[in-house]
Amino acid sequence: MADTTRIHTVARLSVPALLALLAALASLGPPGAARAQSPSAARTLPVSPAASAPAPAAPRSTKSTLGCLISPERVADVGSPVVGVVAEITVDNGTSVQAGQPLVVLRSDVEQAGLQAAQARSAIEADVHAAKANLMLAHQRHARAVELVGEGFVSPQAVEQARAERDVADQKLQQARGQQEVSQQELRVVQAQLGQRTVRSPFRGVVVERFVNAGERVEDKPLLRLAMLDPLRVEIVMPASRWGSVAVNHMLSVVPELPGAGPMAARVTHVDKIIDAASNTFRVRLSLPNPGNRLPAGARCRVDEPGLSATSLPARGSL
Repeated sequence: MADTTRIHTVARLSVPALLALLAALASLGPPGAARAQSPSAARTLPVSPAASAPAPAAPRSTKSTLGCLISPERVADVGSPVVGVVAEITVDNGTSVQAGQPLVVLRSDVEQAGLQAAQARSAIEADVHAAKANLMLAHQRHARAVELVGEGFVSPQAVEQARAERDVADQKLQQARGQQEVSQQELRVVQAQLGQRTVRSPFRGVVVERFVNAGERVEDKPLLRLAMLDPLRVEIVMPASRWGSVAVNHMLSVVPELPGAGPMAARVTHVDKIIDAASNTFRVRLSLPNPGNRLPAGARCRVDEPGLSATSLPARGSL
């Protein structure tokens, strides 16, 4: 009778309720399955603290690196303003030179002869001395005529003639002095022409390359290439997001990518006023002191500054 009651009860259930009941009975499994499980399997395996603890995160650098390039402050291809033949070269590659130091001497036989002639002309003072003596005599004649005209021994016309002779003598003295000044100017011109036969260093630096040898004729090609290595010039490329973070006279730390090189202080000398639209960057120029030419030009470097994002410098031969 009890089984008949259960059957009628199950029959009265709806189809969704029956499906839910069957799913619940299936999840319970066969009777006694939970008791059949071994006690050893119920125990959990021990876990080491090192395996359970999360791995520490790698430390993040607080500084970003900005690439830069060290180049000479100034590079010049030194040439001759005149055409000539090289007579002597006083320097070679790697020679340190000072401003105004002779580098190349051209043949100057003609200029030397012209200088001697100009010196001789400028040294002549006979014309000036003669004009001075003539003027003094004219002054005396005029003064004597003035005295005699008062005594009635000479006519007023004689006094006028003496005054005219005095004025002419004065003009001849001025002409002689002017000619002497012209001779001095000609001497300076010849000296300047002779000076052009000696090529001098325009600044203090190092000879990078020599293009000519003694005996070669020079016209419009350069003779030597010089580079100024103290101070050095450092140029970096900054993203536009760093605009306004640096200004002229700011000090930045520059680390050359050379063995044993440490951080060096460099002063900002120029900041571009225009942002390059294609790369969204701008350039900053620094001056790096290099006493004794300890650092070579052309080396790569980096600038460590808090908050800077890394920007690679385009490869170029010279900045």
